[in-house]
Amino acid sequence: MQTIQPLTNYRKDIDGLRAFAVLAVIAFHFGYLPAGYLGVDVFFVISGYLISGILFSELVEQKISLGKFYLRRTRRIIPLVLFVTVVVLLVGFFCMLPDDLENLSASIVATNFFSNNILQIFTTKNYWDIHNEFKPLVHTWSLGIEEQFYLFYPFIFLLLGMRKIKLLVPLLFCLSIISILLFLITNNQLLTFYLIPFRFFELSLGGLAAVHLKQNAKNYYFQSKAVFLFIIMVVLLFCFGNFLPNTIAVLLTVIVSLGVITSANNQHRISSMLLENKVIVMIGKISFSLYLWHQPVIAFTRYVWGGSFLAKNSFAIFLFIVALSFVSYFLIEQPFRNKEKVKAKALLCFVAFMFLLSTGAALYVYLRSGIVRNVPELDIRNENVERNMHAKYNDRIYKFDKKFTTANAIKILVVGNSEARDWANVLMESTLSSQIELSYTEKVEACKDFQSRCDTADFIFVSTIDTLGYNIKFKTYNIDSQKVKIISLKSFGKSNGIFYNKKRNENYCNQRVTIDEKIYTTNENLKKQWRNNYIDLLRLVIDDKQSVNVFTPNCKFISQDCIHFTKNGAVYFAQLLDKYFNDSLIVQ
Repeated sequence: MQTIQPLTNYRKDIDGLRAFAVLAVIAFHFGYLPAGYLGVDVFFVISGYLISGILFSELVEQKISLGKFYLRRTRRIIPLVLFVTVVVLLVGFFCMLPDDLENLSASIVATNFFSNNILQIFTTKNYWDIHNEFKPLVHTWSLGIEEQFYLFYPFIFLLLGMRKIKLLVPLLFCLSIISILLFLITNNQLLTFYLIPFRFFELSLGGLAAVHLKQNAKNYYFQSKAVFLFIIMVVLLFCFGNFLPNTIAVLLTVIVSLGVITSANNQHRISSMLLENKVIVMIGKISFSLYLWHQPVIAFTRYVWGGSFLAKNSFAIFLFIVALSFVSYFLIEQPFRNKEKVKAKALLCFVAFMFLLSTGAALYVYLRSGIVRNVPELDIRNENVERNMHAKYNDRIYKFDKKFTTANAIKILVVGNSEARDWANVLMESTLSSQIELSYTEKVEACKDFQSRCDTADFIFVSTIDTLGYNIKFKTYNIDSQKVKIISLKSFGKSNGIFYNKKRNENYCNQRVTIDEKIYTTNENLKKQWRNNYIDLLRLVIDDKQSVNVFTPNCKFISQDCIHFTKNGAVYFAQLLDKYFNDSLIVQ
């Protein structure tokens, strides 16, 4: 049997590094540390390092067992994850609007199957989207990455066995290089962010370091007096990594994390002081609970009370997260990790029960489209469940993707994304609906008869996001510029939940929200650029404080997602634009 130098069973400095990583992620989600998300990359490196060390030791001692490995992972992760998803669904049930509750239910099911990273490719997409601040489980994509890694990674050790153990380091090195190359050369940011092939190197490099150290009977690579510089570099990346290209920031974070992990931090006074003091080590110990609880608490606080926090509010919320994490650490994490306190059979029974409860309840809510109560502000009734009612309304314009056929009608071509489809709904709800014929295309290049539609159309409406496409592509069609009208930006806040949870306020139906400064400035610049050809929707509802109403006069939400019109919103804006339609589309 090969003799190896065991790595220390427990290292305070690794818990210290965990603490730095989780605090960075929490600060990022509070909005205070733009590059704090890199803390997740630190977690990946730590996980790869620790798991590989355990697997390698078991391989050398010929005690490796898939059953025991997965049982340990179950004890470590699953009980708390399932408990959190049950609590999150319960809170969401009482305070969320149907669309948001439906999305949460889908996230719960995906989280329970450790595949929320895959779900978010199709739903959330851009992780940095401002609307993700209101999603309680947006952060569990990283659990998907880790669990998918754990699912197949032990087989590498098992298949090689002791006879081919010398191939382990070369194999991990080659797999890491392949993953790094995929990460660097793939242009699709969704794939590189959310999928395991592009993240594998972060875990495997940590594993490579652990295996190499053990094979060479070492505990550390770095023992110089400057090892604390790695810690400083990690902190600097958390603070300023957002100024670097994301690929560079991630690679540097992985390298520097490896430096910290493979350094003799306990032998250096400053490193030990930073990573091994009692407070930071305790935060590291509860880091998993902190990670799981922080986003639900922050998201629900934003959803119920408002989108931004004052510093004193942030601190109070943080203290609540810490307190909650201590409770779950001592009442859930610790007992279930202890195989003497919770036997394997009891563990599996608890996991099965909680899984069925959480997943079953979430599926029920999802199949009801998140409708668990009447929401008159959205014309939703509990006894009349209709899936995707708002999406269907917004997308009904697709049936007009055709040539003009009516002779005596005002011919209107609408071009663009969902904002354009929104505008088409306003037209169809207007007093001119019986006098116009609509034609719609989402993409110019996908419309084979686009030239003939342009030539026939009396008016061409283009969504704001497609104005660049107009400048580049439309000029090749020799379109009369007087026909072209640009549909403005519009925004009604970040989340309707903020308004909905103020129902007891006597001014509930008169709530207003300040327009995002970036949207307001962009809208003003576009208005100056396009002048009379710009349909400025915001001017119809904005006041001198740059705020807009979120409800129609009959207390209906103008938008279900703060961007697209509900039917009531389209009717409301059609009424506001009635004079424009008559003056501009009839009198020529």
